[in-house]
Amino acid sequence: MKIFKNPLLALSIGFIFLFTLWVFLATESSYEAIEIASIWVRNYFGYFYLYLGLGCVLLLLGIAFSPLGKIKLGKKNSRPEHSLWAWTAMLYSAGMGAGILLRAVQEPVFMQQNPPYPSKLSPETLALEFTFYQWGFTAWAFYGLFAMVVGYALFVRKKRVLVSSTIEDNIKSPTALIGIDVMTVITTVFGLIAAIGLGTTQINGGLNHVFKTDLGLISTLLLTTLVSAIAFVSAWQGVNKGIKVISKLNILITVAILLFIFINSDTSAILLAFLTATWQYLIDFIPMSLAWERYDPSIAFLTDWTFYYWAFWLAWAPFTGIFIARISKGRTLRQLLLGVLIIPSLGTFFWFSVFGESSFQIIESMETYDERFANVFTSIFVFFENYPMATVLNFTTLFLLISFLVTSVDSAVFVLSMFTDRGKKNPSKKYRLIWSVFILMATIALLLLGSAKPDIDVLTAVQKLLVITSLPFALFMVFMAFSFLMGIKSRNKA
Repeated sequence: MKIFKNPLLALSIGFIFLFTLWVFLATESSYEAIEIASIWVRNYFGYFYLYLGLGCVLLLLGIAFSPLGKIKLGKKNSRPEHSLWAWTAMLYSAGMGAGILLRAVQEPVFMQQNPPYPSKLSPETLALEFTFYQWGFTAWAFYGLFAMVVGYALFVRKKRVLVSSTIEDNIKSPTALIGIDVMTVITTVFGLIAAIGLGTTQINGGLNHVFKTDLGLISTLLLTTLVSAIAFVSAWQGVNKGIKVISKLNILITVAILLFIFINSDTSAILLAFLTATWQYLIDFIPMSLAWERYDPSIAFLTDWTFYYWAFWLAWAPFTGIFIARISKGRTLRQLLLGVLIIPSLGTFFWFSVFGESSFQIIESMETYDERFANVFTSIFVFFENYPMATVLNFTTLFLLISFLVTSVDSAVFVLSMFTDRGKKNPSKKYRLIWSVFILMATIALLLLGSAKPDIDVLTAVQKLLVITSLPFALFMVFMAFSFLMGIKSRNKA
């Protein structure tokens, strides 16, 4: 395999290598440059992210309930390639993964203590509602839009697994098409290294909490290497032998932890909180998505939270969406879109209801809240101290964090390999090795970036970087959706 005969691979890896080298050699100045660029994007395109998210949700619902929803990804008599259980496990492990462990306690508590805007709702209901908003339909709509467009190109029009193949009827320039694929690869890599950086930092925080020690950056770098190595082995095995097996294991362990906390907490209060916040979320979804009048949390709040989340979901959309498309053969667009929007969203809502409501009750029992759940990297481990078998819960969560990260990384490595191996559905294993190595290098660079100054951490670096790198892809998604609709319309007329 000669890398320079593959321009997509050469350009993508070249850019990532130069970025990595820049951060290694000039960590502090690179952080300052990223900070300036992120402020510019926030000022001029922050609200565009919000409008794009709402537009994606409405578009997918419209397609799902229209006659287009009957279109099958594959032959008319084909059956789904994976069971609903396996399909849900794989898409959830790839699409959310370790993030729900990172934010399970810290985010609902932060929203309760710092309400995003004045409301007649109780602080607890508003906290859950806003958490649902940031983890719900919009995130999965970004993934679903990509899965729909790529799945249609792949299984109906028999195109290659490349983003450029979805719009090549509208753009004929080979240079432009390669540029689109390079942009997609780079967006995917930055979204992935952000997830690995955050996940391994949380694992490190958990180890520090459990063993009452202070493991530093070297420990996080070693954990990153371990996760990348295991993910490479899983991606090497492929979808059915590696990714599906680990994804099912992840969901089983996650459900076990969820049920344990649920059973050992006030179940009626949790169920009421879940139903109340979900209903309120459905009522307020559109004005929240527009940050309209009293639903506007302020530009500062949006920058720290919603803009960052939308950028994160956008960065994950290419590889998660393509992975979902890859495993959705035999399903109709209606099954794909409604399944992607509803099933994982409701599961996530219940997850945050269990951990959020239980945390609220712990805080209520205190005379004054002591900020014990404020640290995003250790909050869930501190939370477990209030339950029986805390040590078992801690070690199970540490294992689950690693396992979730592995499924996110192996899915992404597999998708990146499909991209750069000329759109093959089963890419060469050499490409899986190449991407595993370069993702590890880029993640190490991000971790160094997160330690560039005493007053920043990995989360700060990630927020600033993703807001920048997601912008070109956000703009492209508008064109991609328009091309998809125009293409279906013209083929229906033919």
